[in-house]
Amino acid sequence: MARKGKGKKKKEDKKGRILDISQIRTRKSDYGRTILLVGLVIAIILFFMGFLEAIGGLKTGLKWIDFVAFGLMAISGPYGFYMSYRHKKIKEIESRLPDFLRDVAEAGRFGMTLAEAVKVSSRGRYGKLTPEIKRMAAQIDWGVPAADAMRLFTERVNTPLVNRMMSIIIKANDAGGSVADVLTMVAHDAREAMLNENDRKISMSTYMVVTYIAFMVFIATIFILNSTFLPKMAEAGQQVAKGAEAAGITNMPATIQTEIIPQVQLIFIIAVVIHAFGDGILAGVLQDGRITNGLRHSFIMLVIGFIGTRVIGG
Repeated sequence: MARKGKGKKKKEDKKGRILDISQIRTRKSDYGRTILLVGLVIAIILFFMGFLEAIGGLKTGLKWIDFVAFGLMAISGPYGFYMSYRHKKIKEIESRLPDFLRDVAEAGRFGMTLAEAVKVSSRGRYGKLTPEIKRMAAQIDWGVPAADAMRLFTERVNTPLVNRMMSIIIKANDAGGSVADVLTMVAHDAREAMLNENDRKISMSTYMVVTYIAFMVFIATIFILNSTFLPKMAEAGQQVAKGAEAAGITNMPATIQTEIIPQVQLIFIIAVVIHAFGDGILAGVLQDGRITNGLRHSFIMLVIGFIGTRVIGG
């Protein structure tokens, strides 16, 4: 009689193929690196066009700093919005994870194993978490141990909260004992962690709004200087020059250099671009501690700043 194989649990599928944990692969749809690389390539092209515009090799009607702003938008916009979308999706998954763990714990108190409890709980509705739970249950049906199915789930989601919770559950399951009590404790801890994070996010959102207001005040200040102060300086310079010419004075001891006004306006635009990119990153870090979220705010501020500089330039 042939001896049955030992070691990892295996199971045949409908076509007779042997399935084990080594054949289960985590499919990742994280395109963040690709989006970032494409944005960097586009930004380099735009930066080079800005260099040509600065040295007079390209005539487009735009300033070289405009190409720099477009390049920063190419880097921060697509990547920042994609990572924010991905982070939001993960947070939606995490928000329903305590409910799933509570249901698994309740099923475990009726004498079910962890694998059986996961399969029974997979029939529930957990929002964005439901497809991941059903995938775990399907892997268990294929013969994958419950601990390995949870490890694969951890690799797919890959957040600190999920990693911490799943590692505790896996170790408790390997050690034996009452896994249901551990699941209840972990679910309560996860709920408290998310409530604390939401409270921090709400409190720090005030500082993010202050950052936006400060940036808008900065643009308004530059607009006022450009629309009132600089034109008055140019007018005063012309009057001084006309008065000196009428009086026959050729060498004035001090004159108003109106020819540097365009350079001053360019410095204003450069300052707007620098503040937009830097303040955007600061706003994201203040909001939830993530630089990738700051890139999204940088893109928004760069757009606002570009529109503002068009008004200034007009």
